[in-house]
Amino acid sequence: GPATIFDKLLSGEWPSDKIYEDDMAFAFRDVAPQAPTHILVIPKNRDGLVSLSKAREDQKALLGHLMYVAQEIGTKECPKGFRIVIND
Repeated sequence: GPATIFDKLLSGEWPSDKIYEDDMAFAFRDVAPQAPTHILVIPKNRDGLVSLSKAREDQKALLGHLMYVAQEIGTKECPKGFRIVIND
């Protein structure tokens, strides 16, 4: 599909406040936060994963990795507790 805002952030075309990156995940602070700490964790290679409802069985490891990264960041950024929200 056409390039998304996330593709533009990943390519560096648009700047981001990156806080984490590995070979599978990219995490950055939201530019319009809905909470005092609002961080997005996205896959570096979307491979059709544009919403959770479109996830395939072969993407289970990636989904687990994204959740693991989210909890690692949450524990560091919000040691008293955090909430994870998944948008479809």
